[in-house]
Formats: sequence, structure tokens, C-alpha cells
Amino acid sequence: MFEQTFKTLDDIMFQEPGCNSELDYAEQSSWMLFLKYLEDLEDEREAEALMDGTPFQPLFEPKYRWGAWAAPKLADGKPDLDNMRIGQDLVDFVNNDLMPYLRSFKQTAPDPYSIQAKIGEIFGEVRNKFGNGYMLRDALDKIDELSFGTQDQKSELSDLYETRIKSMGNAGRNGGQYYTPRPLIRAMIEVVQPQLGETIYDPAAGSAGFLCEAFDYLKHKATTPDTRQQLQKHTFYGKEQAPLAYVIGLMNMILHGIEAPNYLRTDTLSERVADIEEKDRFDIILANPPFGTNKNKQLQQNFPVKSSESAYMFLQHFIESLKAGGRAAVVIKNTFLSNTDGASIALRRQLLQDCDLHTILDCPGGTFLGAGVKTVVLFFERGRETKDIWYYQLDPGRNMGKTNPLNDKDLAEFVEMQRGRATGDKAWVVNVGDLDEATCDLSVKNPNAPEEAPLRAPQEIIADMLARDSETAEILRKIEGML
Repeated sequence: MFEQTFKTLDDIMFQEPGCNSELDYAEQSSWMLFLKYLEDLEDEREAEALMDGTPFQPLFEPKYRWGAWAAPKLADGKPDLDNMRIGQDLVDFVNNDLMPYLRSFKQTAPDPYSIQAKIGEIFGEVRNKFGNGYMLRDALDKIDELSFGTQDQKSELSDLYETRIKSMGNAGRNGGQYYTPRPLIRAMIEVVQPQLGETIYDPAAGSAGFLCEAFDYLKHKATTPDTRQQLQKHTFYGKEQAPLAYVIGLMNMILHGIEAPNYLRTDTLSERVADIEEKDRFDIILANPPFGTNKNKQLQQNFPVKSSESAYMFLQHFIESLKAGGRAAVVIKNTFLSNTDGASIALRRQLLQDCDLHTILDCPGGTFLGAGVKTVVLFFERGRETKDIWYYQLDPGRNMGKTNPLNDKDLAEFVEMQRGRATGDKAWVVNVGDLDEATCDLSVKNPNAPEEAPLRAPQEIIADMLARDSETAEILRKIEGML
């Protein structure tokens, strides 16, 4: 039922001129899903207050509740057609009344991590793109069919939402902003092995895939009210600058079961590394930071190693944001391992000196669908220098694409071998003392790979061609003599 509802929603938005892409579909369905989620949450809170005999304080004024403006119903549960907004009246109400009201929550929220603050932040970024009030009415009716009443329903919706995020990742050239392959994330988490009571941070969270998968990894271990409370409120922390990615990530966390995420809309790189204090540090960092040139030169002043590469700025933030003994698993372009510019060398040296860079996973091309950049995953622990590095060269044995993407089975050997740092055809260990001291080059050079035949010199190729031509001419002369 839920899957069909999502398909129908897509069909509706395909006909709406204001919705032009998978990104628009995700954004517009997200704000409606969020308000329907809040309606179901309000019903739960009201029922709990009634059972406990405590006063119920609703989030919204009566006319802004979902059941009042989006899906009014009669006592028998049928649609209240007399009070149902439609056409231009609905569009005007959403644009000029509802949205401004919801944006005002940002100023009136009791604290930045409250659900009220999340409402204000989301609607400070989102705009209704439906210009046709009849299509908006159809979309609202489909959303109203969904229910967040049980955990099974939330899980099914969460899976469908993940599928939608994956479609966004495949749709455009910035897909990596929204979607890191979940099998890769799960493998990274298996290596880092988060524990209950530890804090987990992603300062470039995007669609919050790392935080959601880490929640799924830990939620079955939280078996008491105190540990469940710890998991909900004091474990997962994220930051994201891009408005749409922030909204998608927040909704993704909520659907996974994190009810009021510690997820902030902010530019992580605007924070000076020197200002990070112990209270700002975390036990674990999981991240896939954006790659590419950041043209804001002022941001570079926030980092000891000056570079216009966004990923290099994030890497410095990662290192400084880890507690002593804290663990990280982060994705970065493989060129970081061997670039000869000053920033790359300085960062590699810092990583080796300040952290134990114990593992490098070399990912094949096609790992990130729609992105041609080759990547590696760096696994490190802050507080002790690197002695040796365990490398693993991932090779699924096929060309990956949309029809055969990376899967959990592809990474099973890596996870198993990493635990014991076993060596083999795809895995080897490099002693830091054997690295080039001047460049700290960390290139992936598999010593177990078969040697490729050396390229021949041009003179040798030409001589070979001439010899073959001579042989061919001699054969032709013999054939002519026989005729």
C-alpha cells in the first residue's frame, strides 16, 4: 500500500509544473510527510496525557493541525467536504498562512534541539512548489493515507524513503550529497563498532545515512528505558549546510525512529578549528564530506593547513573533533593519498603523527553511482601515531552500475579480514618507516598484484612492425611464384 502511495505521489508531482526533478519530488513529499508524522505524534502524546492524567500541550494552534487544514474529517471518519480547502484557496492558505506560522517556530522554540526548533528550521528552508491547488489536494489526500502509528509502519516508510533518497543520488551530478551506498556505510560501522554511551557525529551529514545506519546498528542493544533515552537524545549529532539535504536528512532520521534529532542546519567549515574544545568532541565520526573547490577564501583561515579543497578542510575538522581515543571512518578521494601539493603532504603527515591510521579501504570505480571519482575510506584513531597501515583493495569482480551496485556481500571479506588484519591477494600491511619521509605518500600499491608487462619503447614497436611487413611481403612473393 505504502509503495503504491509513493508511486501515485510521483505521478501527481510529475504533472505539477513546479516540480521538475527527483529532488523536487523528495522535497515536496518530505514537508507533507513531516506534518502528517507530527499529526500522528500529537495523537500519541494526547492519548498518553489522557492516560497519565496530565495536561496536554499541543504543538500547533487548532487551525494549523493536519486534521484541520489538510484532511478534515467527519465523526464517521469520512472526508469533511464542506470544510476541505481546495484549488487556489488551498494554495493561498499554505503559502500565506501555514508556512509563515511554521517558520515562526524557529524564534519561539524552547531550545535548538526541540521538535519545535526542527519545525522552524525545516519550514525556514522549504517552499511549497505546488501552484495547482487541485494537484496539491490530491497529494495531501495520498499522504493522509499513510500512518505512523506502529513501528512496522514506520519501518516500511523508512525503507521507501531510503529508496527515494537513492533515486535522488542517481538522478544528478551531485548525487553523492544525498546518497552514500548503504553497504559501504554498514561496513564502515562494523569496523568502528560503536558502543552504547558513545557519541556519533557526522559534520557533513547530507541525508543522514551514516547516523541512521548507526542508529539501526545500536537500537537492538538499547533494552532499558535509560539506554533508549540515551540513544534518542544523547548519541547522534549531525550538521548540514545545504537546505534540501538538511530537510531530507532530518526527515530520514525521524522515519528511522530518532524523534527529535540533534541535527543542525549550519556551515561546519565556518567554525575555527582552534575554537573546538573538549566539550565539542565526539567518540566516533562517520562521514563522506563533499569534494571539490570551495571558493570562499575566508573559510581557509579557519584551518591550520590552508587549502581550497573542501574535503581537506573537513579532514582537519574531523581530527580536531575526535576525543582522545576517538575513532573515525571517512570517505575521501583517492588522490589525497598521493597528491604532491603542500596541503596534501601536510595533512598526511598530521594524520600519521596525531592519529593511528590503521586501515585504508580502496574502493573501485562505480562505488558511487553517478560519480566518476575514485575513493578510499580512511579508518583512524586519535591520540597515538601510526605504526603501520592495513590496506584492502576492494574488487567485487564486476563492473558496478545502477543494475548491479555495491552490496553487503561484496564487503563481507573486507570486514572479516580487517578484524585480524589478515593479509592476502587483496590485503597487505605497510610499515610507516617504509614511506617516503618527504611526501608521506600513501598510494595504494598492492604488492600481491601480478606485475604488468612493461610498456615497449616506440623504436621497438616500429622495428617490430617493419619486420612483420617484411614477413608479409615475403609470403606474398612466394604465393605469386606458385600461381
